[in-house]
Amino acid sequence: MSPEALSIVIPSHRRADLLRVCLTSVHQYKHSRTQVIVVDDGSPDGVVSRVAGSFPGVEAVRHERALGFAAAANRGIAAATGAVIELLNDDTQVTAGWADAALAALADPTVAAVAPLVLQGPRGDAVPVIDSAGDDYNPGGFARKRGHGEALSARFGDPCEVFGASASSAFYWADVLRAVGGFPEDFGAYFEDVDLAWRIRRAGYRAVYEPRSVVWHRVGSSYRPRRALLERQSQNEERVFWRNVPDVWRKLPRHAGVLAGKALRRVREGTLIPWTVGRLRAFAEVPQLLQSRTRSGAE
Repeated sequence: MSPEALSIVIPSHRRADLLRVCLTSVHQYKHSRTQVIVVDDGSPDGVVSRVAGSFPGVEAVRHERALGFAAAANRGIAAATGAVIELLNDDTQVTAGWADAALAALADPTVAAVAPLVLQGPRGDAVPVIDSAGDDYNPGGFARKRGHGEALSARFGDPCEVFGASASSAFYWADVLRAVGGFPEDFGAYFEDVDLAWRIRRAGYRAVYEPRSVVWHRVGSSYRPRRALLERQSQNEERVFWRNVPDVWRKLPRHAGVLAGKALRRVREGTLIPWTVGRLRAFAEVPQLLQSRTRSGAE
């Protein structure tokens, strides 16, 4: 696949220093004809756009106010010209050959999404720690990052099929991404990639994990204060269940059991209140979420 087949979309809100590090790595390792788009999601005084403009060939799309990760990603997708689009967080660093390995995995016509090996850092660990080796989805209705928090080992050394790709770094066929509607903008951020993964699977495509495509991720950076982050994560995780899981009523008892276990863990962590607020917001939306199942083909 030729280099111009790839467009890299990097949404960024106000983290100019992190974005500069990210773009430095992209500039170092990308092919010269790869399109790079930074979506300035309402940064103060346009600082994100200025950082983007300091790198040759980088295009900037600016919002006057912050719309959230999903909406910013969709604006970048709309501006992309490549046959393949990589969504990339602004707090990541790519490595040599990361794009070539992912593009090679997309040669399989049944594959529409590729999940790189995303490592936490770089931070000087003797053995790198995994952020994500693709996403899995639990039958009880919950997503998890494969390998999250584990030391890198041979278990993650081979490509394999996964449920989906974490949008911290994820490659998609552009036509499939647009055909299924892109990222759900009402999610803002968090679990928007899981909702997208469901729609890609319903369209008849697979996602694969490619360990030769390696990306570093500074885990812990966020658009939001911690409480708002936890509320949004909880709400969106529940939204994904009601919008997408087949036979949702039959799965509900198992889902409720897993919810009870998660609540106990939140009590121990001291985060039960924001977790509960997020769930209650999602429960209030259940009638609309069930309607969206029909529109998206979940039933």
